[in-house]
Amino acid sequence: VRRTEVNRARVSRIRTYLRKVEAAIASGNKEEAVVAFRSAQPELMRGRKRGMMHANTVSRRLSRLSARIKAMQT
Repeated sequence: VRRTEVNRARVSRIRTYLRKVEAAIASGNKEEAVVAFRSAQPELMRGRKRGMMHANTVSRRLSRLSARIKAMQT
C-alpha cells in the first residue's frame, strides 16, 4: 500500500513538471520554457530509473518537448 502511494506521488510530480513546461511553451516565453524543461528533465530521468515510466517514453517526450522549444521564436 505504501509503495502505491509513493509511486502515485512520483507520477504526479512528473506530470506537474510536464504541465509547467507545456504552460511555458503555450505562453510563448522561450526563456521560461527552457528553465521549466531543464527542471523537468531530471525528474523524468528519475522516473525512468525507478521504473515509473518506460525509457523510450521518457526519451520521446523529452525529444518532442525539446523540438517544440527549439522551434519557438526568441
